[in-house]
Amino acid sequence: MEQVDEQEGRDASAMAVDDPWYDATASGRGEEAGGAPGGGRPDAVPRQRVHSTAEIYLEVQRSPAFQEVRGRYRRFVFPATLAFLLWYLAYVVAATAAPGLMARPVAGAVNVAMVAGLGQFLTTFLLTWAYARHARLRRDRAALELRWDTQEMTRGVVQP
Repeated sequence: MEQVDEQEGRDASAMAVDDPWYDATASGRGEEAGGAPGGGRPDAVPRQRVHSTAEIYLEVQRSPAFQEVRGRYRRFVFPATLAFLLWYLAYVVAATAAPGLMARPVAGAVNVAMVAGLGQFLTTFLLTWAYARHARLRRDRAALELRWDTQEMTRGVVQP
């Protein structure tokens, strides 16, 4: 990185950050010197001096912020997985138990089985889109803040 910066005639500190994950307050760069720990967030991980990395990660895991991120993840993933598995099993059961229904023509040579099979692909793409959207809107910022808090807490801790 330094080599590229020297070649272009600028130093690394003068470069603008175009990272969509970058949050100045989470990194501590946008806070005042006497700012509140965690940027003043009420659910921030408490910043106490902890002696080992394992204790830090256990503290983060017990924090309300981490529990909220995990809860949001579970509230989306478990129902979505169950719905997709039921839809897939319904397709397999219908294909084996009701071959007459699945062979019924819909339009020309296209039958119910082909439409349902294409529906499986469509459902996969829709579920992927919904998961990415849910993560972006409901979990990513909180998870990023947790990551920054954890990195701040582990800075200077000697690994055993």
